[in-house]
Amino acid sequence: MKPNRLKLAFAAVFSLYFLSVAFYPMEGSFLDTVDLPIHETGHLLFSPLGRFPGVAGGSLFQLTVPAVFVGYFVRREEWFSSSIVLFWVGQSMINVYVYAQDAVKMELVLLGGLTGSEGGFHDWNFLLTETGMIKHTSLVAGAIWILGTLVIASAAVLAVKFSFSDED
Repeated sequence: MKPNRLKLAFAAVFSLYFLSVAFYPMEGSFLDTVDLPIHETGHLLFSPLGRFPGVAGGSLFQLTVPAVFVGYFVRREEWFSSSIVLFWVGQSMINVYVYAQDAVKMELVLLGGLTGSEGGFHDWNFLLTETGMIKHTSLVAGAIWILGTLVIASAAVLAVKFSFSDED
């Protein structure tokens, strides 16, 4: 079966770009500006459940929104589209990794312009401290990075595979 050249080119460009996001996470991604308002909305949506769920809700919602879009395309059996949106899920996990990895040093500039060490509220410092996992920050963040990288790699394989399909 011959590939759809446009889909294959798109899959190749996305694969290279998002793998670079995974391997150079501090460089960021064009989707970071999309992730931030979704993250902040998660805080608002989960805050009625209490402080801990409200804080965790930012990262949780940031991962849930792109996953819902993947689910939408899967439900419609639009496999190539679902694989392309899966890159966003992985990228969002990498974005969460960057935040989680910073839980001890608190050097990231947060919403409001302050770092956590300057008095800005740092979600992951709070979450890991509250769960007694702050001394395991590197382990927790590393697990998030591995999962995000695996999701991106899976999206790459699937996007290439589905560029050979007549469907979608």
